Amino acid sequence: MKNENFHPSDEELLLFADGELSAHRADQVSAHLCACWDCRTRLAEVESTIAGFMQVHRQTFDPQVPPIDGPRAQLRARLAELERSSHQNQRGSLLSVFSVRRLAYICALALLVVVFAARMLQNHTAKNPLIFPKYAGMLPNPRFTPGVTTTAAINSVCSMSDDEVVAPVSGSLRRRVFKEYGIAGAPRTNYEVDYLITPGLGGADDIRNLWPEPRYDARWNSFVKDQLEEYLYHAVCGGRLSLPVAQHEIASNWIAAYKRYFHTNHPLSAQLPGHQ
Repeated sequence: MKNENFHPSDEELLLFADGELSAHRADQVSAHLCACWDCRTRLAEVESTIAGFMQVHRQTFDPQVPPIDGPRAQLRARLAELERSSHQNQRGSLLSVFSVRRLAYICALALLVVVFAARMLQNHTAKNPLIFPKYAGMLPNPRFTPGVTTTAAINSVCSMSDDEVVAPVSGSLRRRVFKEYGIAGAPRTNYEVDYLITPGLGGADDIRNLWPEPRYDARWNSFVKDQLEEYLYHAVCGGRLSLPVAQHEIASNWIAAYKRYFHTNHPLSAQLPGHQ
């Protein structure tokens, strides 16, 4: 077969660009490309697509990317299907053929990016659980519970009675919180509807300052947070910490604040004394 009559398929060009053709076939394609502008243009499109994908990959994902055998196989299958279709419409214009090919490359690139993004997000979430917290759990959903404070001055906060510092949440408000977090049917005893910013630190009796915090089933539970609340309350009223700083610490990430102030990566006590 003469080089001028031998036109490799898009799938073969992809294999050629990847260096996966047999030596004999690669020599044939290479010799043909020297004499065929059409196929050189098609190869440039393939290489441009691969280069674009690699650029997105390097900029978006870390080195621990899952194998690409599956997406690459889907790309090859799509190119093979396109090649069969183009043979059935050889009388179409060259511009139309190139447009279809470009569209196929763009779709293939989008597919690869979506697959990698989904896998990396899953892996990253598993390795960094506090970046994507378990809502209605150890940390509140900031969309529902950003934390709300009153305008009380430090003198009035520090003169509160014990009952005011740990003010109870009404039953109607508890039900609204459970409904908002999508756990209306969960056992009430498993959660404490807790103030993100406790009243003892100027927290408001507002649904935006409440969330269902686990009582027993999580290591960082409501009893552990109580320790931090007591520590910050005494630090503020003892003049060692400003009230706005304490409010920010507990509202932004109370677990990180606990680790910082107690100098530990583990809770000192994860359950109510005497609870088994």
